[in-house]
Parts: sequence; structure tokens; C-alpha cells
Amino acid sequence: MKRVIKISYHRRLFIGLVAYSLLMAVCFAVFQYHRERQFKVQELDSRLQDLNAMILEKLADGVPVDSLHTPLLRSIPDLRLSVIGHSGDVIYDNTVDTLPGTPHLDREEIAEALRTGKGYSLRRHSDSTGQTYFYSATADGLYVVRTAVPYDVTLHQLLSADYGFMWTLLVIMVSMCMLGYLATRRVGEHVSRLNRFAEQAERGERIHDTGPLPHDELGEISGHIVRLYSRMQQAVAQRDREHQTVIRQQQEKDEMKRRLTNNINHELKTPVASMQLCLDTLLAHPDMESSKHTEILTRCEKANQRLGRLLDDVAAITRLDDGSTKIAVEEINIAHIVAETIERHIMQAEAKNISIVNMVTFSDPIPGNRSLMESVIGNLLSNAIEYSGGSTIEISQFVGGRYIEINVADNGCGIDPQHLPHIFERFYRIDKGRSRRAGGTGLGLAIVKNATAWHGGSASATLRSEGGMLFTVTLPLIR
Repeated sequence: MKRVIKISYHRRLFIGLVAYSLLMAVCFAVFQYHRERQFKVQELDSRLQDLNAMILEKLADGVPVDSLHTPLLRSIPDLRLSVIGHSGDVIYDNTVDTLPGTPHLDREEIAEALRTGKGYSLRRHSDSTGQTYFYSATADGLYVVRTAVPYDVTLHQLLSADYGFMWTLLVIMVSMCMLGYLATRRVGEHVSRLNRFAEQAERGERIHDTGPLPHDELGEISGHIVRLYSRMQQAVAQRDREHQTVIRQQQEKDEMKRRLTNNINHELKTPVASMQLCLDTLLAHPDMESSKHTEILTRCEKANQRLGRLLDDVAAITRLDDGSTKIAVEEINIAHIVAETIERHIMQAEAKNISIVNMVTFSDPIPGNRSLMESVIGNLLSNAIEYSGGSTIEISQFVGGRYIEINVADNGCGIDPQHLPHIFERFYRIDKGRSRRAGGTGLGLAIVKNATAWHGGSASATLRSEGGMLFTVTLPLIR
């Protein structure tokens, strides 16, 4: 298989320029050569025509033909003089002893002189002398005078064009080719660099720098292409980053669902097992004492209530995870929600000898969801009542320029600082046994965090210096 030799753009451009320059030079040289040669032929013909005219004047004055070979004629070496009648017969010729007997009307210079008065023949062989001459003929009413000079090396050189301008033209052409080489090399380098850029772009390579571009139309076109490709690369990179982020978020979400499912399965086993045990006991001992029967039913009821709370909390978490876009946004009144939530938990607090102090008075409407905000306040209150071990719970507010803080503080025992980073995680328990005995599901604070985040806010927990816990929910006043 033959190997195709690829010539670079620079070389093709330079070869084309050289070929064009050479063609122009050859055309100009040929034109100039023929033009100069024609000029010299006409100049020689003009000199001979003047001589012919002078001879015709002498003939008109009655000078005999035989005496025409004057010193003026001898000043031109090897000059041939012929006098021809209008019939074409040669009357006189100074170079032959015997005059030609054939008419000369067919001679080019004679025919032209008879037709126009003057004529010449550049190079024609003479049968009479056996030489080649340059002929010039002039006619009047009686005669045709023809003078001729031998077409030898000397005359050939005289009539030849001057080759000096050829050398000048050659020098100019070489200089133009050198300048053209430099110009085409510069253009070729930029085209080659643009070609390499196109190959890199086709392979999808990352291009950071293409070097300086020429300040011309080619440079502008290259700049547009480079900037377009750069923007395309940025868009592709941004798309890939967003795609990776979505994949990572989906993986995290899937992992969270998997852990949630496992935790739910684990948490459901306890109340379900407790109810199953109670039911089995009742079925196995139908004649059980009334007090014992009531105790077992009470335990079964508590397990069922805990199972219900767990299912409600799981539903709330799932609603926040999967259906957050379907949760309606409405105007809510924080003061009313706090007051009504306290009212629902007042009996639970009194049973543990805990007083609740409400200092929330902010009643301006803010965007949110009433059900979710009730879950936030309710879970914080339930958590403080069940686990704080204190005697007082204070709910206060702090209103900033664009946000409001709801603070739920207790004067209880607090928690170990090592648990603070994890208390908002799902199913995270500081004391698992105590939490289950209290009926907790392990999802209350996770609901607080997710519901607050849905509102565009945040939830945090800190230990109070005077003892107890402080939970802070920050909500934006404008969404």
C-alpha cells in the first residue's frame, strides 16, 4: 500500500505562491522580450527606410541606378541594395552579377511596400546570394527600393532583447519568494496550531492555553473557536459535577433509607414482640386473675401506643424525605402554635411536676406549614418533659431582622457533651433502655431537624452553663 505524503499547509501555500510568482515572471519576461525585440526591429527598419527614401529622391532627381553605390551606402557594412520596378522585375542589385529573372512581387517586404508604401521582412533566405537577410522596402510611383543587411550573429545580438532586466526580474522574484516564505510560514504556523487544537478538541482533551493568536481575521476566528470550546468544556465539567453530586446525593439518600428501614424493623420488633407475648399469655391462661389480666392488657396497650407513635414518626420522616415539594406552604402564627402545643402537653408536664413558661409573643404571619411546626414544638416539649429530669421548661423568642429564634430550655441534668453531635440523627439514643421505657421512638429530634430545614431554617442544641439543655430553632421570616 502506497504511503501518502502529506504536505503541510505552509508548504502548499508557499509552493502556490512560488508557482504564481514564476508564472507572472515568465509571462512578463516573454512579453518584455517580444516588445523589446519588436522595438529594435522597428528601429532598424526605420533607419533603412530613411536610406530607402533618400535613394528614391536621388532616383527621382535623375541619378542613374548604377551610380547609387555612394560612400553613404558603403558606411553600412555588407549592405545590399535592390531597385525593383512595380512589375516585380529587379532593375538593380549591388550584390549579384546577374540580375534575377523572376519577379519579386511575392516577396513579403515588396508586397507590403506596394500595398502600404513600406514593408520589411525580419529573416528570409535569399536564393540569389545564399544568405539570410533583414529586408526593408520603400515604394513610390516608379520604383521599390529595398535595402538589406545580413542576418548574422552580430545582427541577431543587436535585435535580441536586453537580458539585464531578466536578471533584475529574477532578483525581484527571489526576494518576493523569501518574503512570501516568511509570511506563509507565520500563517502556516497559526493554521497548524489551530489544527492541533481541533484534534485535541475532537479527542475531548482539556485545553488550558493555546498561546498568543495573530491580530487578524484568522486570529479572531481562532479566538472565537477557542472561547466557544472553553465554554463548552466548562459546561460539560459543570454537568459532570452536578451529575456526580446528584449520584452522591441519591446514594446517600438510598443509604439513609436502607438504614431507616433496618432501624424501623429493629424498633418495630420490641412493641410487636411485647404485644405478642401479652396475647400469648392471655390465650394460655384464660382463668387468670382479674388484676393480672388487667396488668397484661395495660402492657399490651402501651406497646400498641408506642407502635402507633413510631408509625406516625416514620410517616412524618418519609413525608419530609420524599414529599417535601407536596407539603403546602401557608401563613402560620408562631405564638398560636406554641400556645396550643403547650396546652396539649400540660397534663404530661404536670404528671412529672414540671412547669412550662411561655414567653413567645410573636404573632406576625410567616410562611411555613402548621402541621410541621406543631411537630417541631411538640417533639422539643416531649423530649424535655420525658428526659430532662428538671422542674421548669422555658420557651422564649428572639426576633432578628430576617429571622426568628424559638428557644426551648430546661433546668434538668443535660447530656454528656460527646452526644451533642449525634442527637439529631435518626434512632440515636443516649440511654436506649430509658428511652424505650419512656415510649420514645428515637425519631423526635430527627423530625425537628428535617422539619426546620424544610422551612429554610436550622436546629441546634447546646448545654446551658447553669445546667440543662437549650434547643434553638431558627426560622426565616421571608421565604
